[in-house]
Amino acid sequence: MADKKEVYLTAEGFTEIEEELDELKRVKRPEIIKAIKEARALGDLSENAEYHSAREEQAIIEGRIQELEYMIDHAVIISEEVSDTVRIGSSVVIKYDDEDDTEEYKIVGSTEADPFENKISNESPIAKALLGKKKGAKVTVESPNGKYDITLVEIK
Repeated sequence: MADKKEVYLTAEGFTEIEEELDELKRVKRPEIIKAIKEARALGDLSENAEYHSAREEQAIIEGRIQELEYMIDHAVIISEEVSDTVRIGSSVVIKYDDEDDTEEYKIVGSTEADPFENKISNESPIAKALLGKKKGAKVTVESPNGKYDITLVEIK
């Protein structure tokens, strides 16, 4: 049996997943079932593009439902309380040692990672290097592009 991977989510992320799952089950699934029935009524299924398209969409929707159900079943809700050590849910300010500027990131589960909102996955090289560290820590980040050093300026 395959290992069951925990899915780290903020409370907000968990709610979004529940809402998407509800939408798929209540709205999208019935719509696609209706579309399949209507396409079947058109006759010969072997050359029926509407039928094949609806079946493909149904497979996508069912796959997404399974994915979301797995996430909900294996969710670990991230506590966002302040801590003196970096953990999942922490917002951190780091300084790249070879540069003058700082960056702020929030460490979240991989499901919610969004680099455009400065949300990085707990599985990312920076987060892996910072987890468990305290303010002022100097760490070396090992990334696919090579190693670099950062300093943990602040934990929010």
